[in-house]
Amino acid sequence: MSGEISPTGKRSNPGSPSPELRASHADRDRVVDVLRIAAGDGLLTADELDERLEVALSARTLNELATLTTDLPPVSATVGAPGAGVKDTVRIEQAHSGAIERVGRWVVPRRLELAVAYCEVRLDLTDAVITHDTLRIDVGMTGKTLTLVTRPGIVVDIDGLQLVHSKVKYRQATTNPDTPITLRVELVGQKAFGRVVVRPRRRTFGQWLLRRPASRSALD
Repeated sequence: MSGEISPTGKRSNPGSPSPELRASHADRDRVVDVLRIAAGDGLLTADELDERLEVALSARTLNELATLTTDLPPVSATVGAPGAGVKDTVRIEQAHSGAIERVGRWVVPRRLELAVAYCEVRLDLTDAVITHDTLRIDVGMTGKTLTLVTRPGIVVDIDGLQLVHSKVKYRQATTNPDTPITLRVELVGQKAFGRVVVRPRRRTFGQWLLRRPASRSALD
């Protein structure tokens, strides 16, 4: 054997510490970065990423961490440094075609570039997998509507967005003041013609019924 498998999925030197040693915060952070990169490259599904992140954050030994990355390609030893090796930018280019949607359990990148003309864009963050604390959206969009669907803990900053013959409709979800901020979305660039809509997820018919005030006859 050439050595044990390290938390990053590489084999270590024969003289390296035993994997039964306790894992440090830095060891856990390195594995979290490896898993995040793998999800961004399409090697892990959103559910797999969630499961492995949960194990990584609670792992007590190096051996527990190593099992999370043994089926993933080795990554640079510099992973863990800010921005090192991370596929953190996604670019979407489209014109005069169908709607662009990111819904369900999609992995949110650090940066999203929109180069879109006359296509609806809907980014639904309610069930998205969030692995960073900030999402920067560089907007280069003409026509139609850009919609962001949020959930409690997500805030949207539109101060850096230039509007040209466009309107903004911003409706924040009703949340407990103590709810921590899990994601800050920064909209920058230019939106020409059309609208920008920021709103929470719409209630289902059943939720709407539960929130209806009791009728007068029921109160009598």
